[in-house]
Formats: sequence, C-alpha cells, structure tokens
Amino acid sequence: MTGGTLTRERLKAQGTTYALLPLRVFLGVTFIYAALYKFSDPHYLHGVSDPSSFAAMTQGLRDASPIGPLLGLALKAPTAFAVVFALGELAVGIGTLVGLLGRVAALGGALLNLSLFLTVSWQTYPYFLGNDLIYLMAWLPLILAGTPYLSLDAWLRSRRVRERRE
Repeated sequence: MTGGTLTRERLKAQGTTYALLPLRVFLGVTFIYAALYKFSDPHYLHGVSDPSSFAAMTQGLRDASPIGPLLGLALKAPTAFAVVFALGELAVGIGTLVGLLGRVAALGGALLNLSLFLTVSWQTYPYFLGNDLIYLMAWLPLILAGTPYLSLDAWLRSRRVRERRE
C-alpha cells in the first residue's frame, strides 16, 4: 500500500464513522416527542368511552391484529399499559439520543415498532404505506452497530480503557 491509498482509506473510514448519527438523532428525538405527546394528550389515558384513548384504540385493533390475545392482556390494565408504553418510548428515545446502552435502546425501539406494525399498521395496504415497518427497519442498523461515537457508551468505554492502563 502506498501512503496515498492509506490516506484515502482513512478518509473513507472517517466519512462512515458518523454515518448513523442522523438516523440516531431522528429516531431519538422522534421517540421522545412521541412519549411526550402521549403524556400531554388529555385523551390518551382515558377509558374505552373516549375514542381517542389508548384503551379504545387497542380494543378496536384487537380483533384484526395477529397479536390480538396480547392486546387482550393489555386491556386488563389499559392505563398502566399505556403509561408503560409511553415510558418505553421515552427511555428508548433518550437512550438512543445520548447513546446510553445504544443497542438495548435500539432493540427496545424495534420491539415497540414491531408491536405498532402488528397492530396499528397491520391492515395498511399496500404494506409499505404503513410507517411502523419503516421505523422497524430503521432500528436495525443501530441494533447492529450500537452507538459507538458521540455517545455515553463511547465515553464509558474510553474511561474503562484509561482505567485499565493506570
């Protein structure tokens, strides 16, 4: 290898180093926003009588969803489940945005979007018009790569390396 080739390879590697940051920021901000939106929506935690509530939407999706039995379980305590779902979105969003347990956060985001795909977007035809499948696929690179740059994961990793050297 010549010096020029090595330099081009380094430049190429540096260009791809931060390639997942826009995706990470988008997904993190979107999930934080989704959670805060749910908590600020006066209808979200109301009972089945409110058509805009989590309980009413879940009840309406139960029969058409391939995970209908699980939705039946959620309807046994719809308010608690709705709060846990929104808190899950918030945790996934923060973890992804700051890069703390990045792969775990991405897996959580993928699971949340898988559940939304199998419920809210399940009857969307053609399938590619349902946005939850797209979000599910968007989580996959972050599950594979984690959050190795500009993240708390990277900071903690470098701190452990420094401590081993001392």
